[in-house]
Amino acid sequence: MTKKQSETVAPLLRVIPLGGLGEIGKNMLVLESGENLLIIDAGLMFPTSEMHGIDIVIPDGSYVIDRLEQVRGVILTHGHEDHIGALSYFIEQGLRAPVYSTALTQGLLEVKLREQKLLAEADLHTITADDSVDLAPFSAEFFHTTHSFPDSVGVAVMTPAGRVIHTSDYRFDPTPADGRPTEEEKLRKWGDAGVLLLLADSTNAEHSGTTASEATVEEMLEGVMTEAEGRILLATFASNLGRVQQIINVARRHDRRVGVVGRSMVNNVRIAIKLGYLDIKEDELLTAGEMESLPAHEVVIVATGSQGEPTSAMVRMSLNDHRQLVLREGDTVVLSATPIPGNEELFNRTVDNLFRQGANVLYHELGNVHVSGHGGQDDYMRMFNLVRPQFFIPVHGEYRHLVLHARLAQRFGLPKENVFILEDGETVEFGHFDGTEQITARPGDGVEAGHVYVDGLGVGDIGNVVLRDRRQLSQEGFIVCIVAVDEFDGEVIYGPEIISRGFVYMREQEDLIRRAQDAVNKVIKKKVPSSVLENKIKDALGTFAAREIGRRPMVLPLVIEV
Repeated sequence: MTKKQSETVAPLLRVIPLGGLGEIGKNMLVLESGENLLIIDAGLMFPTSEMHGIDIVIPDGSYVIDRLEQVRGVILTHGHEDHIGALSYFIEQGLRAPVYSTALTQGLLEVKLREQKLLAEADLHTITADDSVDLAPFSAEFFHTTHSFPDSVGVAVMTPAGRVIHTSDYRFDPTPADGRPTEEEKLRKWGDAGVLLLLADSTNAEHSGTTASEATVEEMLEGVMTEAEGRILLATFASNLGRVQQIINVARRHDRRVGVVGRSMVNNVRIAIKLGYLDIKEDELLTAGEMESLPAHEVVIVATGSQGEPTSAMVRMSLNDHRQLVLREGDTVVLSATPIPGNEELFNRTVDNLFRQGANVLYHELGNVHVSGHGGQDDYMRMFNLVRPQFFIPVHGEYRHLVLHARLAQRFGLPKENVFILEDGETVEFGHFDGTEQITARPGDGVEAGHVYVDGLGVGDIGNVVLRDRRQLSQEGFIVCIVAVDEFDGEVIYGPEIISRGFVYMREQEDLIRRAQDAVNKVIKKKVPSSVLENKIKDALGTFAAREIGRRPMVLPLVIEV
């Protein structure tokens, strides 16, 4: 078969990442065979500091939206927002394919869909790690994974090209909080049978060795509750229900009762109790009044705010701005998380404010307050040895993570040409392209992918131009220049009036404002059309601001014809 003939052979399978490659968050992968699509995860990403005013970021799913009738199913690996947070937006746009997830993931998803009045539109199905699902031409089996979310699963998909294993988030932990380690036997069985492609979590590709066991965190909690004489307040992710169970277990041993604060934490705990994922009854939890009135040595409070999120319960307490709880001298606060890259400033500010309130603060720099839900390099090599794939695509990580994970795959023994480092929208095809019976792989045509910004009720109506304007406004402020002209002869009859916000304090800069008016007057003496006049004013004020004080504010000329 010639190269040209090979290129015309239709692939048996196409792998299409729409999110999560080259970034942390908005994980979404599509497997395509013929006119059949299978979606694995549909998550969101929280905005970076440059995305001014943006609430969340979701994948550009236009490739899927244009082919909704071809979607055979959606598989959600676990209930973290970076894996399920975007699904509601796709359902809102008409996605009606069956959605498969474990009970806890489904419980959290139902709350989101109910709030958005979309629950009736969703076709939700509960699965366990022991189930299989027929989604012809695909079939899916599942395996339990150890992660910071109970009942997380990875998925093994049989496709027309062969078996594809997607690990999602995982680690190997001999003493996991829920007592259920990652199911190695299933992985070994599939490896023995033959695995075409492995797609594996790359989050901790920079970390040598393996991730510490959850048992180390429990030891830390034991020490804290033994030594602390006052209340203990612990902040963690609202979805880290394994950590919440650890806190409950240790608190019981020290005759302390537990309360939870923060809307998302309260909701998640209630759902987990209802579904049997937490060993505590809801009426055992402390009320807000009891958190304040009970003897301090009997109280443990679990709260949101481990990342210094501005509206979280722990941050409000650090600012003495919480409606129900007040930090006291002698309280011990544990921030059971490491700051997400880019979030260090908010985290450190929260730590400082907690100290200002008189609390004894423990955080990642001072002890084993947290372990990652993601494996390290040794975990990755262990996965390679179990699965022994023919091809490998690293997923779920920033670009450097993908590269480092790819290098590990080559160290394991995979040929370089069998390892694909992709970014969102880039594809890989599998089929009989070389004219032999053996399945081979090649890069495919790219698809539209990227960020869709959600701002308030608006989805996708904020683009890079708007973000650039917001960035400029936040950094340099703006100047409005108002000029009124006669609509018949173009004569200036009013102005220029200059209004400034975020540029200079006008009352203290009257001379500067007057000179800015002079700069405008020089260009408005000539009678020109309003559109031309606006551009002249914009250029004049922009040049003036840069020359006089080295700033580049946004200039908004307003020419009124009267």
